[in-house]
Amino acid sequence: MANTQTDFDWEKVETKGFGEGYSKAEREAMEQQYGDTLTQIDEKEVVSGTVVGINERDVILNIGFKSDGLVPVSEFRDLPNLKIGDEVQVYIEEQENANGQLVLSRRKAKIVKAWENIQGALDNDSIIEGVVKRRTKGGLIVDIYGVEAFLPGSQIDVKPIRDFDVFVGKKMEVKVVKINYTNDNVVVSHKVLIEKDLEKQKAEILNNLEKGQVLEGVIKNMTNFGVFIDLGGVDGLLHITDISWGRINHPEEVLKLDEKLNVVVLDFDDDKKRISLGMKQLTPHPWDSLSVEIQIGSKVKGKIVNVADYGAFLEILPGVEGLIHVSEMSWSQHLRNPQDFINIGDEQEAVVLTLDRDERKMSLGIKQLTEDPWNKQNVLTKYAIGTKHSGIVRNLTNFGLFIELEEGIDGLVHVSDLSWTKKIKHPSEFVKVGDTLQVQVLELDVENRRLALGHKQLEENPWDTFQTIFADGSVHKCTIISKNDKGATLELPYGIEGFASTKNLVKEDGTQAEVGETLEFKVQEFVKEDKKIILSHTNVHTEPAPSEVSKFQKKKPDAKKQAVVNKPTKDAEKSTLGDLEALSALKEQMEEDQKSNAKKKPSKPKHKLADEEEEDDEA
Repeated sequence: MANTQTDFDWEKVETKGFGEGYSKAEREAMEQQYGDTLTQIDEKEVVSGTVVGINERDVILNIGFKSDGLVPVSEFRDLPNLKIGDEVQVYIEEQENANGQLVLSRRKAKIVKAWENIQGALDNDSIIEGVVKRRTKGGLIVDIYGVEAFLPGSQIDVKPIRDFDVFVGKKMEVKVVKINYTNDNVVVSHKVLIEKDLEKQKAEILNNLEKGQVLEGVIKNMTNFGVFIDLGGVDGLLHITDISWGRINHPEEVLKLDEKLNVVVLDFDDDKKRISLGMKQLTPHPWDSLSVEIQIGSKVKGKIVNVADYGAFLEILPGVEGLIHVSEMSWSQHLRNPQDFINIGDEQEAVVLTLDRDERKMSLGIKQLTEDPWNKQNVLTKYAIGTKHSGIVRNLTNFGLFIELEEGIDGLVHVSDLSWTKKIKHPSEFVKVGDTLQVQVLELDVENRRLALGHKQLEENPWDTFQTIFADGSVHKCTIISKNDKGATLELPYGIEGFASTKNLVKEDGTQAEVGETLEFKVQEFVKEDKKIILSHTNVHTEPAPSEVSKFQKKKPDAKKQAVVNKPTKDAEKSTLGDLEALSALKEQMEEDQKSNAKKKPSKPKHKLADEEEEDDEA
């Protein structure tokens, strides 16, 4: 008989609580069996859980742990249709908190998973889709996997983007280009996706590119000299002169950004990096439709589109222009600024002067709309030789001045025709530009459109009278105004000038007369034609040379005539240049004296006057 006390397992009877009635080995086996049903989990990792319950506050999840976890319902707002049995990913914050509960977070799980996906996209160079949340300084904020990433404005598209707001709220494919875990920053790009697509398109365009080819493009940039056209990854320049046959000042007058248009390839370099495009070449040239009725001499109307120093351009049709040279704007021979006649935008009529349809050139004139002032009949009557006129001084030269009598009628006044008495070296000593001057017509050449004018001819030639006052041998007080190696220039009465050689400047004491001295000088020679008077101070106080004595003996004036000559000479020193009436009276008195002497001695004086006239002619 077995010992009942020895065979009885007292552990089964004495064990209380959990596993009561089981042996130690049985309990260990049961614990092992229970443990195998649980999942080994670690804190701070993302695991998958099953929804086992939903209430107003929490979602109950079974992650295979010894206890279920709770997640606030607010973290499932993006899953409004969540139900029991759905699987979601959660982040284990704590296996057991102070209350003995498993702490889970779906929000943190999403963040961790998002960064894993973002890193994977960067490593694998894969494309991810995001939603543009808002605009920010310099670009856009894109939501990818719940993480806000920065999309720079330069990485949105291959062409400049001017309005970022149009992308807000829209989905966009991007690639991750940079991750900064320190600041939790992610930089993405949409441009790299476009560039890859464009590379193939660009290669295809460049391989098939040829002159005359018509392509479609989009305006990506505008400048004052033209626009840049995106041909599909390849840029070309459409110069402002190739936009329209007409003249435009800026491309924005006819084009706008992002506009699609057809262009033709005009030229490109060997590397095909610079492509020149044209738009106007797709339409016929306006010159080809120019009316055949427009011929030389025709009158045309148009608008002034440009004004330059040399003239203005009149647009008859868009792309058909004619040059109005400044010389064809007025009959006046004095070229002025074209803006004195015309301005940009003016509506103008003109006459066709030249026309070359092959070269597409036309010259026009405005002055031809009025009568030519050099019309032969009018000029011959109005500007006959001897007629007097008033005009405006327009230009000064070394040899004279040009005076405008009316628009288109100019004349030349030679410097020698300005004054009878003054020796004028340059017209500026007598007159200035803009002054009004009285003149008389001396010569008229209608064929060559030339007028010779004179100013001094308006007055009587005083040298006719001076011939009697400054007769050979007469003595006058003169002032030395300048000296040189040859002699001195003297100022005589009535403002005229004379000349004395160096040897004729010796004074009675043997010294030389100097500038500024006023002395008596004797006339040696008077040449009316050359307006020249030669004098000598030395001969006043010395005996003349034998040759001079014989000369004066032939022409010795009588005492009465000498008295008449000498008397006005003293008075003449006080006379002015304009005192021509006194000179005329003196001349008449001399002529009367000569007539009375001729009556007293009819024979001999007659021969004497004849001799004097002969000597005057020789002189």
